[in-house]
Amino acid sequence: MIMTRSAEACGQADFGWLQARYSFSFGHYFDPHLLGYASLRVLNQEVLAPGASLQPRTYPNVDVLNLILQGEAEYRDSEGNYVTAREGESVLLSTRQNVSYSEFNLSKMRALTRMQLWLAACPTQENPQVQKIALPDKPGSLLLASPDGAQGSLQLRQQVWIHHLRLTPGEITMLDIKGPRAYLQSIHGSLEVLTSSKQQRMLGCGDGAFLQDEQQIQLTAKTPLRALVVDIPV
Repeated sequence: MIMTRSAEACGQADFGWLQARYSFSFGHYFDPHLLGYASLRVLNQEVLAPGASLQPRTYPNVDVLNLILQGEAEYRDSEGNYVTAREGESVLLSTRQNVSYSEFNLSKMRALTRMQLWLAACPTQENPQVQKIALPDKPGSLLLASPDGAQGSLQLRQQVWIHHLRLTPGEITMLDIKGPRAYLQSIHGSLEVLTSSKQQRMLGCGDGAFLQDEQQIQLTAKTPLRALVVDIPV
């Protein structure tokens, strides 16, 4: 089964220094039917104005994945760890209790645009507190994050696999789904989705889709496409 969620239906915020789109309940935006999707708790796309920052905050027991779409960011924690990431890079923070985290747009001239995911983490697993990966700027499918860091991917504290896709117009790719649930998110571009149960849907820029009980999906790019597939077996 596939159920789409349009970008227009998502929660919106505009604080001047911060603009955001929320796929699930977050901050002031609350929908009791959209409190995340299994282990995927948050999926936000946010734009920080030049020089803006998100002040120190603590997190629930989650891994925080930041995908930098434009600009350059710095992440710091209250234990003195920090990392910078720019367009084309992704940072994974294995958050800890009683540790606070800050985010800064390092540019005084350019906005910072990034996508952020929160994934429920196993409380007994210890991972590196900060991980970073560069994403290839060429068509193809990349395993961005996984439970065991396979293929050089970021290592999560949960049984979740995240695939990053870049497709050219007309390009088709097939992706196997490990478990009963997955979430598909168009970062930019439009695509056609065909599921193993023979359901077909069109997604536009910024749209998402809930997938249930599908063993495989076929994605056909209608325009230059960048997308994420979050495979959530448990």
